[in-house]
Formats: sequence, C-alpha cells, structure tokens
Amino acid sequence: KLPLTVEEIINFGESNRELFIKSSTYSLIPITVIEMGLTISWIFSSDPKSISFSVVYQESEDTPLDQCKVLIPMTRCNSHKETIRGQVKVRNPGIYTLIFDNTFSRFISKRVFYHLAVERPVIYDGSDFP
Repeated sequence: KLPLTVEEIINFGESNRELFIKSSTYSLIPITVIEMGLTISWIFSSDPKSISFSVVYQESEDTPLDQCKVLIPMTRCNSHKETIRGQVKVRNPGIYTLIFDNTFSRFISKRVFYHLAVERPVIYDGSDFP
C-alpha cells in the first residue's frame, strides 16, 4: 500500500512504475484527492499472465473497506497480452484506490508495470473570443 497525492502523480512524468505482487496477495495504490473534476487515468500491463483489477472510492481513511463504493468492479484482465487503459472522474474528494489482485494465483507472482496520470479540466474563459 503506497498512498499517493495528485501532486506526486503529476511529478511521475512519463515514467512507468513497477509493482511486485506475490501469489495469493494483492496490492493497493490509494490516491488522495481533494479537488473535484480531475480525471485519474492509468495504463498497466502484467507479467507473466493476467491480474485482476478494481477501483474503489473511500470518503475518508476511517471508512471501512467493505463500505467503500466500487467504481470499477474486480475484473480479470489479460494485461499480459494487451495494455489495459482506463480512467475515473473525481466527483468527490476522498481516496481513490486502485487494486491489483493476484489472490486467484496460488503459485505465480506477478509484476505489474503501470503509469498514472491526473488531468485537470480545461475551463474555457472565453479569452480568445474576438
């Protein structure tokens, strides 16, 4: 579990990160967001074989995980064959947690290569209007 802030993700630049997920375990990437309207996007691949992926929303750290809102249900991804891309729009401040789940694999540990990005909405102010 490595909590990140929006600023830390912006400072990632274009670099990829790597997670090592042992067999029968999972890894969490909680992202603490305070401003609404942002878009959190991700790209990931796994090696070897597939990984399960989910995104959940927690209002605060005190909210029990079983009471979190599931934004993207747990899905088994063939991320060893194709790169998985996705995004979620921030509607409320809180903690958006990306879950990489390898609990279905009894013997095979996985490496997940991922890249995160955060986009702020473009607000048009009409300044280029003639």
